[in-house]
Amino acid sequence: MNLGYKVWLERDGVIMGEGLYNILISIRKTGSISRAAADLKMSYRTAWGKIKEAEQGWGVVLVKTKVGGETGGGAELTPLAVRLIYQYDNFRGELDRVIRDIHCKHFGI
Repeated sequence: MNLGYKVWLERDGVIMGEGLYNILISIRKTGSISRAAADLKMSYRTAWGKIKEAEQGWGVVLVKTKVGGETGGGAELTPLAVRLIYQYDNFRGELDRVIRDIHCKHFGI
């Protein structure tokens, strides 16, 4: 029997889960919302919408954008977004360990 679960955090109806987490990680890696969306096989509109929903719902800025031109556009995470993905990653890692232990306790696997 394989173990699977989903977890998310919610504040004021806005979810911090795997979707937003993966978008932020990919933006940090690529420096671009459009490249992050393409890497995650989602539309730019979907990725940007998840970011804006979180920013508006929580009253924070997660991503700073720079309009293209000769120097090119791009996107970068704010220090708050970097801290958020770090905290979520640590939370998820600790939760994984606990859930695996509980699964092993009850199913001996």
